[in-house]
Amino acid sequence: MTKSSRFAAPFVAATTIAALEMMSHSLLHMQALQVGEFLSLLLISGLASRLKLKLPGMDSNMSVNLPFLLLAVIRLSLFEALLVALVSTAVQSVPKSRELWQPVKVLFNVNSMVLAAGVGALVFRSQFLVKPTQSFGALPLVLTGCAFFLINTLAVAMIIALTESTNVFKTWGTICRLSFPYYLECTGLTSIVLTVTRHVGWQVPLAILPVMVASYGCYKLFFGQASQALKTVSVTLSKADAKHMTAGAS
Repeated sequence: MTKSSRFAAPFVAATTIAALEMMSHSLLHMQALQVGEFLSLLLISGLASRLKLKLPGMDSNMSVNLPFLLLAVIRLSLFEALLVALVSTAVQSVPKSRELWQPVKVLFNVNSMVLAAGVGALVFRSQFLVKPTQSFGALPLVLTGCAFFLINTLAVAMIIALTESTNVFKTWGTICRLSFPYYLECTGLTSIVLTVTRHVGWQVPLAILPVMVASYGCYKLFFGQASQALKTVSVTLSKADAKHMTAGAS
């Protein structure tokens, strides 16, 4: 066990405590439940979470459920939003094979998403932002999207760095380059949905699932090509190393 990997367990424990604190806060400030909208977002985010993609060259994945989590944070109470984030991430973390089941990994994923949803909700409802941003209606949503992006990417980069003994900043940079367009797309799409919802109704978010399915197809193609390119480079370097060693031995 490397020195850095020893800190992985305490880091997971810290995220667990923080997530429990966030859940406790939501229970203490629970509001009236919006059952219809809550169940709809819970179901559709769970479905979208199964459309997941492995990040090229990394032991991490992402799913296309972010717009529904953002909508839950903005449209629902804090407790409901955290439940949507918890269930959706748990569904996303279920592996296709029982042999790949890693409870600690699932726990960490759920914790980090609960924290992201909780902080995002607190940012969106912050009194420091409500009045100053009244003339800039989209700014609270943008800051909420930033909260999701920063907490998720930093948490994943940290746990990868601790378990694989890699540079956390380099790992975070790679994750940012791969996932930033996705967060940007989802925040923009959420803004459009919220605008339309004011005139139509809360059922509108259900119609964006086909859009996210199409996005999933695009990212799958892009990540597939990127993974193939990484494999090609790896094979080329391996052959070059083998050739160099043979030449040196002779």
